[in-house]
Amino acid sequence: MSNTRKRKHGGLTQDGETRIKVERSLSSSDSDEELSSPSYASFLHGDRKPVYSDVVWKQMEKMGYKAGESLGKTGLGNKQFSVTKNQGNDSEDEVLNNASQPESVYSDFAQRQMESMGFQQGGGLGRFGQGRADIIEASQQRGRRGLGFRVEGFDDKDFTWEEEEEVVIVEPKVCIPSCPRPPPTKEEMEDWIRIGKKKLTIDDEAQFCSEEVLAEVLKSKTVFDALSGDEFLKARTRANPYEFIRGAIFQNRAAMKMANMDSAFDFMFTSPKDDKGRDLIGPNDLLYFADLCAGPGGFSEYVLWRKGWQAKGFGFTLRGDNDFKLEEFLAGTPETFEPHYGVHDDGDIYNEDNLVEFRRHVLELTDDKGVHFVMADGGFSVEGQENIQEILSKQLYLCQFLCAVSILRTGGHFVCKLFDLFTSFSVGLVYLMYRIFDEVYIFKPVTSRPANSERYVVCKGLRPNIQDVLEHMFNTNVRINKMKNQDIDDVMEIVPLHILLEDEEFSSYMVDSNDRIGKVQANSLKKLRAYVQDTTLMGHYDQGEVKKRCLETWKIPEKARAAPKNPDPDVKFDELWKGVDDDHCFDSEPTTLTSKNIQNLKCLYNYKCFVSGGERWFFMGLGRSNIYKWDGKPNYRSSTRWHKLENFHLELPRDTLIEVEIVQELRGEGKGQRRSAAVHIVDAVILGGKDVRNSHYSERMAKAGLLVKAVNKPTCQGMVPLRLKHIFRVDSTSLKEIFTSRIDMKVVKGKSREPRECFMLEDGRHLLPKGIFFIKRIQEPWTYAHSRSAKRLYFFNKDTNESVFESPRDSAASFKSSLGTRYFWPWEADESEKGEENRVDRERLIEFFTTAQNNFLSGPPRK
Repeated sequence: MSNTRKRKHGGLTQDGETRIKVERSLSSSDSDEELSSPSYASFLHGDRKPVYSDVVWKQMEKMGYKAGESLGKTGLGNKQFSVTKNQGNDSEDEVLNNASQPESVYSDFAQRQMESMGFQQGGGLGRFGQGRADIIEASQQRGRRGLGFRVEGFDDKDFTWEEEEEVVIVEPKVCIPSCPRPPPTKEEMEDWIRIGKKKLTIDDEAQFCSEEVLAEVLKSKTVFDALSGDEFLKARTRANPYEFIRGAIFQNRAAMKMANMDSAFDFMFTSPKDDKGRDLIGPNDLLYFADLCAGPGGFSEYVLWRKGWQAKGFGFTLRGDNDFKLEEFLAGTPETFEPHYGVHDDGDIYNEDNLVEFRRHVLELTDDKGVHFVMADGGFSVEGQENIQEILSKQLYLCQFLCAVSILRTGGHFVCKLFDLFTSFSVGLVYLMYRIFDEVYIFKPVTSRPANSERYVVCKGLRPNIQDVLEHMFNTNVRINKMKNQDIDDVMEIVPLHILLEDEEFSSYMVDSNDRIGKVQANSLKKLRAYVQDTTLMGHYDQGEVKKRCLETWKIPEKARAAPKNPDPDVKFDELWKGVDDDHCFDSEPTTLTSKNIQNLKCLYNYKCFVSGGERWFFMGLGRSNIYKWDGKPNYRSSTRWHKLENFHLELPRDTLIEVEIVQELRGEGKGQRRSAAVHIVDAVILGGKDVRNSHYSERMAKAGLLVKAVNKPTCQGMVPLRLKHIFRVDSTSLKEIFTSRIDMKVVKGKSREPRECFMLEDGRHLLPKGIFFIKRIQEPWTYAHSRSAKRLYFFNKDTNESVFESPRDSAASFKSSLGTRYFWPWEADESEKGEENRVDRERLIEFFTTAQNNFLSGPPRK
């Protein structure tokens, strides 16, 4: 116990002094020393002398005071306190030992009058001496308790507790030895579930902890049952070294717990790596995660702050007061987080149908791979039943484990909040995780208050072939739901007790973990009890310094939480654009393709193309639905260019600038045709603060595709979908696809009864095509050329005759270059263009690109 200090919380001594006994286990010859900790009550009793500073002493002497005399002009003040000058060397014990007993302060006249009325020294006042002779004791009332009210068992002061002398910043973490056995099979688990009488006591669950620790934890919890909240909270604030951390820049303490655990496990959640230390999330990949039973969403806010819009989250929690509060995601990007509530739309994780629907939704949006990690933070109030919190939470444990494993991809991670782990049911759930994950930890972060039962199971690296375990947990939940109405029987074991005990490494770990956490909890509850009883107690630690060191370790900025300001859109645009390019490029109009300028496209692989079906706009996102639009044209009458996008339910991350088309998408035809608005991205400038304007067009569109995946929320009713425009190569094959396989004749509602050409999109959607845009993607003097020997494209510099296969840094056409060199081929000719010789019709367009493609593949580089 060399690193701890043990305190014995004793009562008042005979002279009214509170003593705190300090014991140090340094050697057998060490003697106990006593430190005095005078209380306010002892001060009222008058058992210590005031000690004044030199400045105060001089002021008193100027006013006529002499040592040993009473204060006051006539010297009639109270003499029960003899005044002591602070010499700097006097110990507190010396001051206390010199304290005199209270003396009478009545005048001689008053004494004679009292004696004439029968008063005797040491007796009480009144004709018959019935008055109180002893001094009135100081009130021991605490907080909002009534006078004289005592909490049974709580106000006893004969107990000891230990206080850590060193505050831990980086917690030790111990892994259960990796299980060498494969995940259990369906046949192996066939008779594992055991049904028994419902049990609401836990004091005999000592298979996975020592009886002493279990009894001590339950006893320590019980004494707090009748304690008022106010005095408990005040004591906890002083007793916990980490209390000042709170939520930092996030909405609550839960976010800081996730930041704490992410750092403790080398950021394996927000920056997962493979065995060789390489990032598992590429630059064009999203980090997928799920947050279960975690409203209002502190865990997710932290992840979205750390990763920004390149993380996509799926939330599942109960609707109502504990729902996700996306408006409080001030630090993260709520635009990329999608709450889901199951098929019954209530978020009940116990319901099997909800679990199945949530799994289907997550797998559909992650290309059937699942999420990279799952967080679960479920809990509910157990006020008055703290000792059986584990039993009351058993189905919550089960369903969080079940839901997590069902949506997690192979190699993924899982973290879940638990409470006590004494029963074989809870330990059995941990055992199943031990069999299907590479590493499993029982971990209590420093942000989890030491006086509570909270801890986390951290599972790293999901193994393959876990379908049988998933089915076993699902069936267990079904049986629990069926027995709820009976309220007699319950599932007592999900893994037989003998199997748990036969695995000595596993069972020993669970005993050690429960004992270690239980001892800390019991001691912390005693410490908290002492801090409630004595409001003068303070820890030896600087809570502000502890907070600073923790935030530095977890890489969290030490600043106040504040909502981002909503700036003027024109000012914000200037800030984003940064004057790097002339912003007049936004009013660039495409060049109409004619027979005279079509030769500019003979290096056809220098271009990409897409089918236009709507009106072009530039969108600037300032967070959630705070979106502004601009058509790119200068406004000479006003300095205002950007206007709020009204009546349009769409969300974009803050600091986003994209070029889009607002398209009317059609489904069906004729009178039954449905029309809905959609936004198609055609180019990107800045995505969530990431400037991509100088990247290659293909890279810009790939990043925009990630944004589309991240912000789309299919379950959010009324939200306008954001889509990525389908981009084609410029060659004869692509043009034939556009004009043949992608075109279908349909009757368009509101146009005419005659079928019209419609360009087909995915999922049965289509649009009325307006034309084809050709976008330059290679910057002069570079151009694409074809190597007949290597049978692949390469880059050719027309000025230097340099040839390279890898893309040169200066070969990518920037956003400004692409915007200013576009060509547009109209789908249908205007009345003014019909019959003109310069117009390029469909057949001539296909013929030109067929010839250009043949010449390109067989000829020399084009000058």
